[in-house]
Amino acid sequence: MDGVGKSQIVAQVAAKHNAPIIDIRLSQMEPSDLRGIPFRVDNQVEWAIPALLPNVERHGTSGILFLDEITSAPPSVSAAAYQLILDRRLGEYQVPDGWAIIAAGNRQGDRGVTYTMPAPLANRFSHFEFEVYLDDWVAWAYQNNIDEKVIAFLRFRPELLFDFDPAHNPVAFPSPRSWEFAHRALQKFSDHAKLLLGSLQACVGPAAGIELNAFIANLENMPDLEAILQGEVVPIPKEIDLQYAVAAALVGRAIRAKESDANAVATYGHILNFAGKFKHREMGVMLVSDMQRAIGSAIFEVPEFAQWAQAVGDIMLYE
Repeated sequence: MDGVGKSQIVAQVAAKHNAPIIDIRLSQMEPSDLRGIPFRVDNQVEWAIPALLPNVERHGTSGILFLDEITSAPPSVSAAAYQLILDRRLGEYQVPDGWAIIAAGNRQGDRGVTYTMPAPLANRFSHFEFEVYLDDWVAWAYQNNIDEKVIAFLRFRPELLFDFDPAHNPVAFPSPRSWEFAHRALQKFSDHAKLLLGSLQACVGPAAGIELNAFIANLENMPDLEAILQGEVVPIPKEIDLQYAVAAALVGRAIRAKESDANAVATYGHILNFAGKFKHREMGVMLVSDMQRAIGSAIFEVPEFAQWAQAVGDIMLYE
């Protein structure tokens, strides 16, 4: 499945464990790039081991060897990877014991450049298919400073997080990766209305780009966020898209308060009070859930949290 962040996930795992990662794009390899080049020594032929393969002296005793785009590799390259993947060796070369081998690739139905994975190679792996999940993407988006307008729009239109139709094979389509591109376009062209629409469509496709642009244009009717954060009485907007927008914006304000505001607890309390006013209580639950994932357990220490939790207790599920 293209655009869901497979490569980023592996990189984040490596970063979390402070482990080096060697990223090899097999689709760009020739068989000799993995096997090495033969050279003559007296009356024998030996092989020069590629420097890109894990080496204890150069790369450390443990890490991740990431074979990306494995289903896009020509069969000759896949065959060269057989021994590396199953036996953890290529000729005289041995993969260090502390190194894990992970591979990723698109399925044939995803309409990427793919080859059928030979059964002997496929049988050398445990296979996991990725599915996109909006809550996970939203948590990632807040951590990586993705524009709150994009987050709010996808809360409003969750089915557009990933919308790819292989039958039509579109050039641009909504995916977790392309929504990050849309965020960048929004940062660059937010003050240039004539360029913004085209840029958004170039990132996420014509239909989704138009919807996001219209959603952003309607945000002029947003309630006063500063007044909410000061504890003033602010009515909940009637429009459902504005409710998603204000919820996402308030989570963003909570994150910034955690990082720099000495009165963060008071800010959290005002946001919780506002969350309790939504006519559709599920909207408030979404706001507080996103807020909890973003700022952590600090939210449970806020006096207003107990009041909010009691008010919505009948619609909450606890594990």
